[in-house]
Amino acid sequence: MKLLVIGGTVFLGRHIVESALARGHEITLFNRGVHNPKLFPQVEKIVGDRDGDLAALEGRTWDAVIDPSGYVPRIVKISAEKLADKTPHYTFISTISVYSDFSGPEVTEETGLGKLEDATTEEITNDSYGPLKVLCEQVVENTYPGRNLIIRPGLIVGPHDPTDRFTYWPERVAQGGEVLAPGRPERLTQFIDVRDLAEWTIQMVEAKHIGIFNGTGPDYGLTMGKLLDECNAVGGNKATFSWLDEQFLLESEVAPWSELPLWIPESEPLGVALSNTNVSKAIAAGLTFRPLPETVYDTLDWAKTLPADRTRRAGMKPEREAEILQKWHNR
Repeated sequence: MKLLVIGGTVFLGRHIVESALARGHEITLFNRGVHNPKLFPQVEKIVGDRDGDLAALEGRTWDAVIDPSGYVPRIVKISAEKLADKTPHYTFISTISVYSDFSGPEVTEETGLGKLEDATTEEITNDSYGPLKVLCEQVVENTYPGRNLIIRPGLIVGPHDPTDRFTYWPERVAQGGEVLAPGRPERLTQFIDVRDLAEWTIQMVEAKHIGIFNGTGPDYGLTMGKLLDECNAVGGNKATFSWLDEQFLLESEVAPWSELPLWIPESEPLGVALSNTNVSKAIAAGLTFRPLPETVYDTLDWAKTLPADRTRRAGMKPEREAEILQKWHNR
């Protein structure tokens, strides 16, 4: 297949391109040439800006377009409308953050969606990110009626993750010593290896699937305790875990998700989406998951290639962790 990927050089887009190439597809990248411009030297690259600078797409057609980099509905509309007569199938990568109704026991593709008070805003914040993606989905559905695929991933993890939201745990546990662990070890958590998501996305495009699919994992109830135990096994069993209850963490002003990745208080509704999203529809459509130790090992192996003094975008600083642990033991 001839595939056009919008973006394609950062994290999920990068892995989508790698998976597509491995399966023999002909790839064209359309982006600004800003991020990792030397990546994929064997691939055709069209330089432009989806926010209006689309002239370079004139006179070209593709079998399908994959869009892992759309966040603002106005901009998604520009590129989708430009490509509507150039490709018969459009895949849009959305997010489980689109959901807002957490009254049920789990999140499905039918769960209620978030709305913006001001639908014209283009500022991406923690509160607007999900509802903006809802509007992006609507643009794609209206522009490609009956020929669009929308995938709603949860937390995406693995090699080349720029967020540190998962990478923090394999790295921290491998360092050993006493590790601050959030909440209950029995608390469920969900995420998906970027390579599993990328490979499945390409398979869905090949099959010309349409519709909406949640895309997270694994296919069993993974607990935070199990995850950290797997991290410990991969890292050489050098760590011990102190599980601090959520109330204490909140009283200590520990920031959920950013300071302690994968932790959102169980009292917060969003925690449902990040721990109990139903992916049976995606599994029925072929989504599979590699073993957790493989994800942990490969993430840790990749992290070793990064500068030791880099500024992490998520995770607790060592002195902060020591301070909180000491306070916990002295309580």
